[in-house]
Amino acid sequence: MPERVMFTMGDIASAEGALSAGCRYFGGYPITPATEIAEWMALRMPEVGGAYVQYEDEIASITSVIGASWTGAKAMTATSGPGVSLMLEAIGLAVMTETPLVLVNIMRGGPSTGQPTKGQQGDVMQAKWGSHGDYQIIALTPASVQEMFDQTVQAFNLSERYRTPVFVLADETVGHMREKLVIPDEKDLKLEYRKLPTVDPEKYLPFKPDDDLVPPMALLGSKYQFYATGLTHDQRGYPSDKEDVQIELITRLNDKILKNADKIIDVEEYMLEDAKIGVIAYGTPSRSAKRAIKEARNQGIKVGLLRFKTVWPFPEEQVADLASKVDHIVVAEQNLGQVYHMVRSAAAPTKVHLMTKPAGMPQLPHEILKKIQEIDSA
Repeated sequence: MPERVMFTMGDIASAEGALSAGCRYFGGYPITPATEIAEWMALRMPEVGGAYVQYEDEIASITSVIGASWTGAKAMTATSGPGVSLMLEAIGLAVMTETPLVLVNIMRGGPSTGQPTKGQQGDVMQAKWGSHGDYQIIALTPASVQEMFDQTVQAFNLSERYRTPVFVLADETVGHMREKLVIPDEKDLKLEYRKLPTVDPEKYLPFKPDDDLVPPMALLGSKYQFYATGLTHDQRGYPSDKEDVQIELITRLNDKILKNADKIIDVEEYMLEDAKIGVIAYGTPSRSAKRAIKEARNQGIKVGLLRFKTVWPFPEEQVADLASKVDHIVVAEQNLGQVYHMVRSAAAPTKVHLMTKPAGMPQLPHEILKKIQEIDSA
């Protein structure tokens, strides 16, 4: 399709991003504030020859997405924090079986039922550490309607390239705000697809990696026979309790992300050239931070923003570099401090200040400005 322009909400932009990326299967269960993604997919999937299935719960949704991916479909689901809590065991299964999929989490207030219609950034650590065992995850943090589209496309590309689940973590404000969205011409999209095996079927080892540490992926129903399990397995896919097999497999699953972190991590630097105070934020708080920084600059305060567009893998080197150039760092999060602890570790010994709001409205520009002024005048 040629380029299109819409005035729409972030949830719908994410759905359109998935469709543009080639997603042809959506398994979901409605939950505020992500329901609009499912509703839009139910409308649009038949138009593109895809399949939308609403399940009885989030567990069925995510496991169906795993199955659809193994047939060769680009597949996704969308939910919010309580739904992710139910999906986490299956996320671990997807990591272990190296299944590409995208999970959009429109974050709301918690714990438990919390505040279904209010935003929060409380699921950042859940995305990384929610499932058990040693593993890495990729999580993107959009801050606008356009980025909901762009980063959903990026999430599919990363999931296909590294054979891994990828989160799109957007707070409720980003999911429900309405802005201009430009959907590029299909020919201008740079889409990626998983590697398929080319070896003789008799010689195929389903979990033997290439030099990039990612194995080619055979599809269910193809000429290749394979076994995929959540148990520790060797390169044949067969379960094994041998120590060397465990070490080799788990190390590779982590290294295929960590050793490519420089290709995955995406940050934005804003007015940092001569900054003495650095603000770190992601999602909606980063929008408020930019407005606060503009006003602070008008007042002669040297301050800038490091915005995380990728929160996992964590941008440790970027934080350390910022810390080496500024005297203070302010972390503005819509929670009681999650990324803050990672920043403080990476930035030591630079002083790190935390601005928190556990739910409801994100930090507002005048609130961040006041914090900047207090630090500048101290």
